[in-house]
Amino acid sequence: MQYQAVKVRLYPTTEQQEILLKHFGCARWWWNYALNMCIDTYKATGKSLTRNALNKRLPKLKKDKETEWLSECYSQVLQTTTLNLVTAYKNFFEGRAEYPKFKCKKNRQSIQYPQKVEVVGNCLKFPGAVGLVKAKLHRPIIGTIKTVTISMTPSGRYHASVLSEQEGDKPSPSNEGKVAGIDLGLKDFAIVHDGVKTSKYNNPKHLARHERNLARKQGKLARKQKGSNSRDKARKLVARVHERVSNVRQDYLHKLSRKLVDDNQVIVVESLYIKGMLRNHKLAKVISDVGWGIFVNFVAYKLDKEGKVLVEIDRCFPSSKLCCNCHYQVDEMPLDVREWTCPSCGTRHDRDGNAAINIRAEGIRMLSVSGTGTAADGGEVRPMRGRKSKLRHSPVKSETRAIPVQG
Repeated sequence: MQYQAVKVRLYPTTEQQEILLKHFGCARWWWNYALNMCIDTYKATGKSLTRNALNKRLPKLKKDKETEWLSECYSQVLQTTTLNLVTAYKNFFEGRAEYPKFKCKKNRQSIQYPQKVEVVGNCLKFPGAVGLVKAKLHRPIIGTIKTVTISMTPSGRYHASVLSEQEGDKPSPSNEGKVAGIDLGLKDFAIVHDGVKTSKYNNPKHLARHERNLARKQGKLARKQKGSNSRDKARKLVARVHERVSNVRQDYLHKLSRKLVDDNQVIVVESLYIKGMLRNHKLAKVISDVGWGIFVNFVAYKLDKEGKVLVEIDRCFPSSKLCCNCHYQVDEMPLDVREWTCPSCGTRHDRDGNAAINIRAEGIRMLSVSGTGTAADGGEVRPMRGRKSKLRHSPVKSETRAIPVQG
């Protein structure tokens, strides 16, 4: 079995929007209430509350006069909120996420239906009071629907993420084919070397194109009286600008990642420490806007779906400082140096193109020595993401013996 998620736009009526707003409010209140109970219980006893213990509180709250409005919400929506909170705690304790936070009314709102959602024509049918909601089904939803998450953006748009289960297994990963090394940057978003040529893809600088419009609308928002309807309208206008920037960015990253995945069997990237890079206040805004992390995630799931391989080399690998011709390594390479000459062999290098060549060679070396083997060896071909790489004296010379490369 394999799973696929499809995000579609919803167009609820005014009555359905009121019902969804109530559901969002109930789910948000229950999340905050349950999270506060978990914190208090842990402080008092040193133990947290289980999923069953939290769900047992719901019937009592629905009978209480102060919180009887919880009964207006579909029961499984609240139970799924409990499950999500328990999962958030589990992810925190296992080091995959930060500690769960309290939810705010002004941010993105969401609820989840675990079952009984159907596709009826051009609509999605939800259980309970919501009923039939018009949807933009831009692609067919194949398989059995498992869960559906309804979300509302700060700008007031509604979406549904439909997770479906499909028959068949994912193709087995194979590293036989074309290998591409990608160096991510700011001047050029991606520099790709596939063994024959080096291609550069520009950085569109999405936020810079909307900064004047964003500043104007944020200025109007700042002048509105807090709590007024006009302030709420101004807040939605600011949210629309942010949403437009996000949509344009994701569209660019989706198209570029799709092109690279279609053209290559193995893609090698650096595991960048973006959180640490954001401490540089001169580059923080540009790094946040470029979307390196989102791009790598898009590439990863597209490769995994097609049985292709993603290799992430260690961030400390000296891809920019290493000469791809003679493997001489310079001591320092400031960011303002875009071209340099190797002191050993005299080769003139473009900084980013040279880095892409070295990243590709290091990825091939990792596939050959990490124990994954090649398809002919019958071993596991997908390396662990984030695996620490080690510099080899002559990575370029070893690649022709380690793995068959096309083109």
